[in-house]
Amino acid sequence: FSDPEGDGEPLGEEPKEPKPYPTPEPTDSPIISDPSEPRPKKQKIKIKLRNGKEREIQSMISTSFWSADGKPISSEEFLNNLFGELPKLFKDEEELRKLWSNPLTRKILLENLDAAGFPKDDLLTLQKLVDMEKSDLYDVLEYVFNGDYIAMTREARAKAAEATIFALLNDKQKEFISFVLSKYIETGVDELEQEKLPILLTNKYQSLEDAKEILGDVANISKLFIEFQEHLYKQKAA
Repeated sequence: FSDPEGDGEPLGEEPKEPKPYPTPEPTDSPIISDPSEPRPKKQKIKIKLRNGKEREIQSMISTSFWSADGKPISSEEFLNNLFGELPKLFKDEEELRKLWSNPLTRKILLENLDAAGFPKDDLLTLQKLVDMEKSDLYDVLEYVFNGDYIAMTREARAKAAEATIFALLNDKQKEFISFVLSKYIETGVDELEQEKLPILLTNKYQSLEDAKEILGDVANISKLFIEFQEHLYKQKAA
């Protein structure tokens, strides 16, 4: 991001105000669920890919996908198309990890997926289908690429990486990265975009000038933000 004392370019767009949720109408007889009752298991179906391997998706979620040429396609077709496209963008899981662990190369990968007919909104829909809403889009791509992959929740990934990340940081840096990780756990990988950094700094320190006084100059803050993500995505499920 840009230094406000440098070229004068804006550091980032102001976050949009979220739309308010509709207030539910009160009912005379509210339904109270019994917490002791077991929740029904999510029903899943298996989709066979071109190589004969299978991937599981939830059967009760209604979705609509579109092909690169604008035609409606089924979840099975979308998954098969994505499975065929991923090897064109990275050769193995290690290359995916390297691309994903840097916000700059991650952005390019997502742009390449979009250009190939797999926009981010569709990938987020797929994330629900494969029951990985608490995980990362990285886990979704890994799972499609390699069905044996075991996904991690964002919280588990962050907690597993904390010791490695914090060993390299001073107390002020630890406090900021802890804040970033909390937002990542809450919201997802969007919080780790380079464009989000000015917003994160302003939310944490009220102003970018205050952030620079605490964390150092722009170059150091940007370096910190990029490098901690490399350690975050080194973590694997036990």
